[in-house]
Amino acid sequence: MLLVLVSVNEGLGLIRALSQALGLWLWGNVPCDLVVVNAEPASYLMTLDHELATLRDRHAADASAKAGAASTRLHLLRADDLTHAELNTLHSLARMVLRADGRPLNHHVQDWLHLQEVALAHRQETATSALPLAAPTNASPRPAEGAFAPASGEFSFAVSAGQRPPRPWINVLANAHFGAHLSEAGGGYSWAINSRLNQLTGWSNDPLSDPPSEWFLVQNTQTREVWPVAPGAGVASVLSYQVTHGQGFSRMAHRHGDLDISATWCVDTDTAIKHVHLNLTNHGYKTLHLRLIGIAEWLMGANRSDRGTVRTAVMHQSGCTTLLATQRERAAGFGEGTAFLSVADASPKAMDASDWTCDRRELFDARGRLVLPDYFGQISGDGLDPCAALSTHRDVAAGQTAQCTFLLGFAASAVQVAPLLAQATALPAADRLAQVQVFWDQLLGATTVQTPDPLLNAMVNRWLLYQAVSCRLWAKSGFYQAGGATGFRDQLQDAMALAWAAPAMLRAQIVLHASRQFVQGDVQHWWHAPTGAGVRTHFSDDRLWLVAACTHYLQATDDTGVLDVQVAFLEGSAIAAGAEDAYDSPSISPETASVYEHTARTIDRSLTLGSHGLPLMGSGDWNDGMNRVGIEGRGESVWLGWFLCRLIADFAPWALARGDSVRVQRWQRVATALRQTLASTAWDGQWFKRAYFDDGQPLGSQDNTQGRIDLIAQAWAVLSEAAPPELARQAMASAETYLVDPQAGLIKLLDPPLSDALPSAGYIQAYPPGVRENGGQYNHAGIWALMAQAAVSGGDAAYRYLTYLSPAHRASHPTRGPLYGLEPYVMAADVYSQPPYVGRGGWSWYTGAAAWMHRAVIESIFGLRQTAQTLVFNPHLPSHWPQAEITLVRGARSMRFILMHASPEAASQAAAQHGASLLAPGQALVWPDLPDRNIFVIAM
Repeated sequence: MLLVLVSVNEGLGLIRALSQALGLWLWGNVPCDLVVVNAEPASYLMTLDHELATLRDRHAADASAKAGAASTRLHLLRADDLTHAELNTLHSLARMVLRADGRPLNHHVQDWLHLQEVALAHRQETATSALPLAAPTNASPRPAEGAFAPASGEFSFAVSAGQRPPRPWINVLANAHFGAHLSEAGGGYSWAINSRLNQLTGWSNDPLSDPPSEWFLVQNTQTREVWPVAPGAGVASVLSYQVTHGQGFSRMAHRHGDLDISATWCVDTDTAIKHVHLNLTNHGYKTLHLRLIGIAEWLMGANRSDRGTVRTAVMHQSGCTTLLATQRERAAGFGEGTAFLSVADASPKAMDASDWTCDRRELFDARGRLVLPDYFGQISGDGLDPCAALSTHRDVAAGQTAQCTFLLGFAASAVQVAPLLAQATALPAADRLAQVQVFWDQLLGATTVQTPDPLLNAMVNRWLLYQAVSCRLWAKSGFYQAGGATGFRDQLQDAMALAWAAPAMLRAQIVLHASRQFVQGDVQHWWHAPTGAGVRTHFSDDRLWLVAACTHYLQATDDTGVLDVQVAFLEGSAIAAGAEDAYDSPSISPETASVYEHTARTIDRSLTLGSHGLPLMGSGDWNDGMNRVGIEGRGESVWLGWFLCRLIADFAPWALARGDSVRVQRWQRVATALRQTLASTAWDGQWFKRAYFDDGQPLGSQDNTQGRIDLIAQAWAVLSEAAPPELARQAMASAETYLVDPQAGLIKLLDPPLSDALPSAGYIQAYPPGVRENGGQYNHAGIWALMAQAAVSGGDAAYRYLTYLSPAHRASHPTRGPLYGLEPYVMAADVYSQPPYVGRGGWSWYTGAAAWMHRAVIESIFGLRQTAQTLVFNPHLPSHWPQAEITLVRGARSMRFILMHASPEAASQAAAQHGASLLAPGQALVWPDLPDRNIFVIAM
């Protein structure tokens, strides 16, 4: 926005010139608002006002004549119509303010350039120290290798100039409303409320340079040497870092000369604060004089252009300096939101707190290198390249240790920062970290396993649920995708893994998703907080995951009260004819209904069958890339048929209990017809077809040259329990034959990949063969195959599939590990299956595979079925495990189950040895009445 203040006719020349520029920018689609505030005294003629109105109308006519939305506008305001606050707001939002005083435009530009030169000269008067870059080398570093700590599951690895991960290995630190990423190089970013739309510092998915947007540096003030506490993309050859990622925290430690430095990153359990705690120990014989620097490059939005409306300020409180960044633009729903950077527990030497700036230009020299000025310029306000940079000093005597904690956080407004900081600084960093660790220990400790496979133990006990909660439910962001939005199908599936560990979280997710349903029964595919803006689609499966989540929760808790919760519907724009979706900010409908009614409507909406007697596919049915199969409204989905059969069977008893028998009869008639059609028309001789196109041609059939067989149609034939057993077994045998690559350890989603198939299945064909949905190992679906194989083939097949799917097992494999490249401790969405990238990991962290993998181990390999009153085990342990254990904790009650490949006599001896009770496979254990400590032996 350009703001021009004018009061005399002589200023018209400047405004005419800017109007001409506005016309050029309109032609070039360069967005700009020219706001002219006219302070001409009121009179009869008002010549200036008339001339300005003519310019405005002429530009409006030009804009309306141009096709598409206008990128530029000329706004005319009267000064006497504006309040002081409104005029102030215009000044603060403008990129440039010009006073039309009769001088031509080039004079104003020259004045502006002069101011920039003066500011540059002032910055260059301050001596700087360049942050050193690693010396170039032709040698590629060898891949990092790491290990899990047996007790805590923390994953540690070394980073140096000669060894580092081939791609960033990150941690996601988050609570429900705030969080951060941190890579081993110190890259990553922080956000509040929405990880895409309200990035406090900038997200990057550049795996090569992994640029940080937050820096924490150490400088020896005697030698002026400066270096980062994290290794950066280029590691100095003399330094070696030990990186540890754990649940809720990350730590990086290195030694620089006589100085040991450990930095710990941690996000509070509830408040919107991240701390970076530095611990410095001097092993030398001289006192070290150190300057510790924290830098945050503010973004305060979704794009770098959002920085232009950020106002920076400084706040002094209790002897500490805090730098603020307030976003004044309200359109995205984050107006007045304020990020801050501060130093907690400041030492007496740091109490002057005078070394700070909010102008990022001070941090770069004329060559564009990152530099550290000897003193910051103490500049804040509007119109800067906004950042927060502040430093504090520590003198560390020989043999002594010093500490410092930087706090980076967010508040709804600037006035709320002070009380939030007061609350934060009252708690030492060690206590804050301990609170986080206690939270995660309690959540993850609800279900733990002990098996002969330590990699499986670490994944199930510590990482899978952590990934599902911290990344999927809370952050909604990973290194390769900053999504920010809640997906209707996505987060419901993630929350289903919490039915035992945190049922209240699953319940809350169900109620939330019910509120994103339209009156007509369809739902938002995804939506953004806080405005609710999102996309309405023709996807056929989204809405049905509400049924899946409800039945899963009801079976686990018997909490029928959730079905009575009243929730409003949405009202929004209908999808235009011929369009696949509609992006909109829907309104809340005055019509409300119970969660039960919301759930039942999703089934009602899904009962229409196509010409083959199968459910309509719409613009996708879990596989979003198959968006052209049913785009005309006639295509049908085999997988959706299995899914719908399962859901009707599971939900019907709850509907009957509410007396909704007429509805249930309608559902069951459709389910009966579906089962018959699926076992006949959908059967392709050796496996089940995947779908039918609008024109009736099959997909996933022996008749196809591409996409002949698809994994999820075979897996869900088993999981639905709707297929004839002999066909289900044959389908999984075919999946093993055609989709499993034992040499590469891959379970492909479909094969052969789609490239030029006609009719086109959709944008899936834009992926290279073997990448993501187009025939890669899509782990989400591979886990369904694991669960199906456990049911039809037993534990050995299921465990073999687990080793193909688990990142810990893949990374530790001598040939597969070096090709994989991603983090060994969290699930990836996909692994590539075709040359030249066979075995390469796609993207990690932000995938629903984590929650499903946890369920697969607990529900399929250990065979646990939990209800509100009973626990039943039908285990499928691999034959090479003599025994395995699972411990379930709920409140004060702990239940330990020892599963053994043993004779009845051996099982009895083991029970006597452990003081345990015997429990037979399939035997229901009524658990709510048990004492606090229990041990059971289950012989197989």
